[in-house]
Amino acid sequence: MTITIFTNGQIYTMDQMFPLVQSVVVTNGRIIDMGTTSDMLLQWGRHDVKVIDLQERTVIPGLIESHVHIAGVAMNFLNLDVTGVQSKKELLEKIKERANSLQPGEWLLGRGWDENLFIDSSIPLIEELDLVAPHCPIYIPRICGHAFLVNSKALEICHVHPNTTVPEGGTIVLDERTGKPTGLLLESASELINKYIPEKSYSELKKAVRQAIKFAMEKGLTSVHTNDPAFLNGFFQTYQIYDELINEEQLGLRCNLLIDYMYMKELSETGMYAGFGNDHLQIGAIKIFADGALGRRTALLSSPYHDDPSTVGDAMFDQETLYSIIQEARMLAMPIAVHTIGDQALENVLDILDQFPAVAYRDRIIHAQVLRKELIPRLKKPSRIVDIQPRFVVGDFPWVQDRLGESRMQLSYAWKTLLSSGVICAGGSDAPVEPIDPLLGIHAAVTRRAPGETHSGWNPTEKLSIDEAIKLFTIGGSYATNEENSKGTITRGKFADMTVLSKNIFEFKNPDEILSTEVVQTVIGGKVTYEKAGATY
Repeated sequence: MTITIFTNGQIYTMDQMFPLVQSVVVTNGRIIDMGTTSDMLLQWGRHDVKVIDLQERTVIPGLIESHVHIAGVAMNFLNLDVTGVQSKKELLEKIKERANSLQPGEWLLGRGWDENLFIDSSIPLIEELDLVAPHCPIYIPRICGHAFLVNSKALEICHVHPNTTVPEGGTIVLDERTGKPTGLLLESASELINKYIPEKSYSELKKAVRQAIKFAMEKGLTSVHTNDPAFLNGFFQTYQIYDELINEEQLGLRCNLLIDYMYMKELSETGMYAGFGNDHLQIGAIKIFADGALGRRTALLSSPYHDDPSTVGDAMFDQETLYSIIQEARMLAMPIAVHTIGDQALENVLDILDQFPAVAYRDRIIHAQVLRKELIPRLKKPSRIVDIQPRFVVGDFPWVQDRLGESRMQLSYAWKTLLSSGVICAGGSDAPVEPIDPLLGIHAAVTRRAPGETHSGWNPTEKLSIDEAIKLFTIGGSYATNEENSKGTITRGKFADMTVLSKNIFEFKNPDEILSTEVVQTVIGGKVTYEKAGATY
């Protein structure tokens, strides 16, 4: 029996029985004892025991990312990453630079533009895209993944024209004057393009996912709940890549795989189910989209958008179809994880969910950004959990106030209200929509503003305490996958998953100090899977 003792730390366990200890003893990947350093060394220390001196650094339970697309993060290593560009001109320059490195007909792929960051909020027109990349097809999703830029070459290759039949829930945006495509596609219209984009090789995808997994551990993450089949060419290949990286290469990161609803047949054929796998790789819930996003006014609201009264957004499915999808999942005894941003989308999902009995694993409501008072008690069930993304307050404010209007803002991005109402919540980033760094999510939950801003926060009554924010990314994350008895706190019998920080995050007088806090070590199952260069032990 190999024993490792982590000593001389400020270890915040999140366990009410022993909230702060100095030392943790680990064997076979689990915590078997904890207490003062002197006691643990006295009881467990001997010549063959490995001792890791934490040098009084702060330790918290291993951080858990409840909603991410690891393969989407991986694509940013392969494709053009335009996250954070500040103007249409800068975006076009980056596209031109990448296009000049490509052969005629080779696809220019990327992700990350956000017109709300642009100086003039102007989205490039198809003529401008054609000018900077006349010889190659362009396909660049917006940061949210719900809107897409394409040029004429892409439309030509994919046989898309103004009269093309668009999949339900999608839109080819047309010029009001000419009736021709503007180069902007919304929601499921992207399916018209995706099927013509050449698949990346298996080795390319695997290499990129490996890089993204290591990047996640650098940010202190010990577990992720990731939704990737759309990026990795289906369920079979997604599982194979993760099986090879996690089980064979033993990279360390614990991965729970959310499976898109269209792959339920494949899942059933394999005999897999929610919870199938081992301590490091498991099958999770069935992922469904109920609506779109606020940025392009495709999130489904119960009343019209404040800045465009002509629309309430879009349902991805009618109620009958959505019912059928959830029914199919229930026939497989699978929980669901549903993207619901608008309040009407949330109501539609709850109306259907209430007709089915719960299954062994919790159903997950993802985002829940726009609420109504009467919907909150319906979320407060032991069989349900809300996956929230605190960092969205950075990406969406101030422009989202124009979308929703003042009256709706009181119950939008209302994380404190949810927690105070007894709703179980887990924290995530939705990376690559927002950065995968959980410390940035914690900062956003506590301050409700972007780094560098000095105001009191957007709707400051919804700010979380540092303790509440960290629990989103630890205890909350464990509840999302029904693993609260094996992770989420530093407790005897649980996995020895820990995140070691350079500063004591609980003692900050100014929450902006979170931004200068670094992950020094990531420990998964008692093994150090990441260590900051230059750190001494």
